[in-house]
Amino acid sequence: MIVPDIVFPKLKLKNKLLLPIVQGGMGVGVSAHSLAGNVAKLGAVGTISSVDLRRHHADLTRQTEKSRDKAAINSANLIALDREIKAAKEIAAGKGMIAVNVMRAVAEYSAYVRQSCESGADAIVVGAGLPMDLPELTADYPDVALLPILSDVRGIALILKKWMRRNRLPDAIVIENPQYAAGHLGAAGLDSVNDPHFAFSIVLEGTRQLFKDLGIEPEKIPLIVAGGIHNPQQVSELFGLGASAVQLGTAFAVSEEGDAHINFKHVLAAARPEDIVTFMSCAGLPARAVKTQWLVNYLGKEAKLQGKAGPKDCTVGFDCLHQCGLRDGIAKAGQFCIDTQLGFALKGDVERGLFFRGSEPLPFGNAIRPVRELIDYLLKGVNPMLAVAS
Repeated sequence: MIVPDIVFPKLKLKNKLLLPIVQGGMGVGVSAHSLAGNVAKLGAVGTISSVDLRRHHADLTRQTEKSRDKAAINSANLIALDREIKAAKEIAAGKGMIAVNVMRAVAEYSAYVRQSCESGADAIVVGAGLPMDLPELTADYPDVALLPILSDVRGIALILKKWMRRNRLPDAIVIENPQYAAGHLGAAGLDSVNDPHFAFSIVLEGTRQLFKDLGIEPEKIPLIVAGGIHNPQQVSELFGLGASAVQLGTAFAVSEEGDAHINFKHVLAAARPEDIVTFMSCAGLPARAVKTQWLVNYLGKEAKLQGKAGPKDCTVGFDCLHQCGLRDGIAKAGQFCIDTQLGFALKGDVERGLFFRGSEPLPFGNAIRPVRELIDYLLKGVNPMLAVAS
């Protein structure tokens, strides 16, 4: 059942009217068919992360977990992506929208985009790099909505001008503030994560002026803001600044329907501000995560590892990233296998996992609640935790 009587205007994407809530894509496997499908079922946008989804399928894992055959692993991941999209759409039962998040930084970016379209995804969301070629990759699927994730007006201008030369505009733009977001962040380096030019007020105002300068009608491209959003007051303020919807990641990751292990959810929900750290990922981007034992140990020896960085074979055999600090010997980037560490987190391995998390409090504190309650709270201010407390 769709949440009724919301006070905010609907989000319009490809002629669909949706609740103005987007569940962010989270890998490895944290947002798969269960989370995305159940969010969409309520009339919002549910997002599957395309990265290494074979981990959710026992048969595909058995076939490839000890393999170093890159083609076989990539094939298994495309099969898993197809299964996840179809399973999510079955849960959604025609409601909402099923999106797929594809990182521009992954080696199989183009293949993931094509498979997502072929498997029936309603939208493609791309971050971790500028998706200049997304219109060409999706040209045969004009009904698929395209949503780049960007952090500042400069990046938005680059995409708009490039896409306009191909007679295509984004169907919406996700504006993600690296000061608060989880996982990979849209900043050049650690020293620029907190730059004030990423503030929502500045980017929203600058983007509206950019639309005017380029002759784009403002209502043609909804602006979806992401990063640190955790209460209805913020949602109201952001709509007042010109946002059309909000995107949340961590708050959905810890929901009952989230696809990760319960230990994963507890690690994120229990984290205090001092437990959260920003560091350099092996993808060459700043990232934000919980300081679990593995991350504390890694950061303690990071400088030493970077000092002796040098090219080596991919530790898992399928070269998941276009550019990997560990594999390619890039000293300024992280020196660990991100696929391995995120895989541990997905399965609830608290000692060895890398647990991405945003910097801000969660809507329900350390409680694990259903996605329906999260959406009700954000859009209507209904907080079930207060009812329980009374």
